[in-house]
Amino acid sequence: MTVRVQTQDFDVGAEIARLRGDPKVGAIASFVGLCRDVNDGEAVAGMSLEHYPGMTERALEDIVAKARSRWDLIEVSVVHRVGPLKPTDQIVLVVVSSAHRGEAFAACEFIMDYLKTQAPFWKKEDTPTGSRWVDARESDDHAAGRWKTGKG
Repeated sequence: MTVRVQTQDFDVGAEIARLRGDPKVGAIASFVGLCRDVNDGEAVAGMSLEHYPGMTERALEDIVAKARSRWDLIEVSVVHRVGPLKPTDQIVLVVVSSAHRGEAFAACEFIMDYLKTQAPFWKKEDTPTGSRWVDARESDDHAAGRWKTGKG
């Protein structure tokens, strides 16, 4: 398991390639989250992500451990950026390897859903009307909640 919180960008291809070395791997699923130039209908010039060092990494490790307890996974990598970001910048990468695609897809989606709702990150967007802190979305809570009901 790899969990990193960093300011520098990451190389998606290199991160995926790192998980391909085990001959038991039959599937790799990945997700890349990007900074957009609009949110809730308002232009976004950039944003800044803050976190609690140490606490954030532990929260991400706990999320990965929950995924590993649900699915037979070979390897998981989560990379999340913090600091100032501009539109089109990469923010987060989740890569999951397993013997079968279904487990890889499900675990990747689960990790992202839980990351959005349970990882201690704080996002501030820069808009034409000033900076604003971004609140949690009800849709993110709903997405994470479906895993608790077993529907995910």
